[in-house]
Amino acid sequence: MKQKYSPDILNCLANLSSDEVFTSPELANHMLDLLPQKLFQSPKTRFLDPCSKSGVFLREVVKRLLIGLEHQIPDLQERIDHVMTQQVFGIACTDLTAEMSRRTLYCSKQANGEYSVSTDFQDGQGNLLYERCHHTWNAQGRCEHCGASKGEYLRTDSRETYAYPFIHKSIKEIFHKDMQFDVIIGNPPYQLSDGGFGISAMPIYDRFITQAKKIKPRYLVMIVPARWYAGGKGLDDFRDEMLHDNRLRIIHDYPQAYECFPGVQIKGGVCYFLWNRDNRGNCTIITHQNGETGNPMTRPLLENGSDVFIRYNEAISILHKVVSMKEPSMADIVSSRQPFGLSTNFHGENKYQKGYLKLYENQGESYVSEDMITKNRQDIESYKVFISRAGSGSDSFPHPILGVPFVGEPNTVSSETYIYIGSFDSKVTCENVISYIKTQFMRFLIMLRKVTQSTTREVYKFVPLQDFSHPWTDEMLYEKYGLDKDEIAFIESMIRPME
Repeated sequence: MKQKYSPDILNCLANLSSDEVFTSPELANHMLDLLPQKLFQSPKTRFLDPCSKSGVFLREVVKRLLIGLEHQIPDLQERIDHVMTQQVFGIACTDLTAEMSRRTLYCSKQANGEYSVSTDFQDGQGNLLYERCHHTWNAQGRCEHCGASKGEYLRTDSRETYAYPFIHKSIKEIFHKDMQFDVIIGNPPYQLSDGGFGISAMPIYDRFITQAKKIKPRYLVMIVPARWYAGGKGLDDFRDEMLHDNRLRIIHDYPQAYECFPGVQIKGGVCYFLWNRDNRGNCTIITHQNGETGNPMTRPLLENGSDVFIRYNEAISILHKVVSMKEPSMADIVSSRQPFGLSTNFHGENKYQKGYLKLYENQGESYVSEDMITKNRQDIESYKVFISRAGSGSDSFPHPILGVPFVGEPNTVSSETYIYIGSFDSKVTCENVISYIKTQFMRFLIMLRKVTQSTTREVYKFVPLQDFSHPWTDEMLYEKYGLDKDEIAFIESMIRPME
């Protein structure tokens, strides 16, 4: 007899966007595996998904509780009613996801509906709540709770406001009573448009994590973009708090988001973590890459003397060898963003005029009056090495990390599209600098600080400054820093040669 194929509908959902992705049942269970499994054997353990979209986390929690409580509550219906009414709670992201989540959890659009698996609910929402919220605008036109732009999210009742209840209200306001949860688990929305020409966005997942910590659950498990490792737009304070929080005990890291969420590209990848309120210590890091799971390493989130999280365990020994040389950093000779005071969307003149400078910009080459240069005027007449501020567009490894550098002759400048490295007296010196940039070793050290596509001065901090009176090769650098064959193999597995 041919076996019937009965797929899990939650594996078949199309993602809402790359900002709000659905969690597969398999991934939800990997996250639940981080928790002490004895939690599912207690009739008192309370679980909350504060950002429910499909209801998958709550459904998988229920399945575990129904098994774990079988001996304590032998009657199946009594066990279902107890779990549904006393142990499992959710707050939906929108009205639509509330209905989806209830169908997943209760097998009914209404918790008290005819086909609901629970018989104890008196109202349709059950313990999976959603109530439309409104933003609270401040004088700057931003929401006080989530930072949303008034121009973007001041909407009529016919449109979704994306004022998520969990970060706009207290738990008491949402559930109409004080509630304490043992476990908070979920996959929060990742970002909100901030009105920047339709393409700019601000992170919001950090606010869900911060709010969850304030509630003081025993355990917190969430999956979010990994951009917080490096901070950046709206994340610097959050990053600092997370990297100094020794209750963060396990991180599963996916440098390529599509290995976790098939078909989804999220620059910098994603991670899920376990935060344990009552157990402090070092964090166990597990990297998932190219279909393989790396060896776990338990270590501090911040290495001694480092101000960033090193996401790859194999990189720790390499970085230690480099840092032990105590050399100046290449960041010391890298320009800031907007190196000459010209923004990315600045366009120069198409034709050369006397006294004008050659300008490298996002539409190629043009010309600009020296009078318009407001920064780094002292370097105009020097040789420089220009490189794109945006890294390569590749999202897989081995990765080029950087764009191709080129020599800037005297009397050349650039818009914010580029940064420049150094101010030199000769073209030969620039070519030697470029030989260093092209090494896999140098770009590997860039990678350790580069989580997003942007390559600002900050990502060059681990790169030691070299003697540029001669060119450099990887072999010379491997020997200088005493790297072994395993360390060299790891570098070359991560960084693509630059032609």
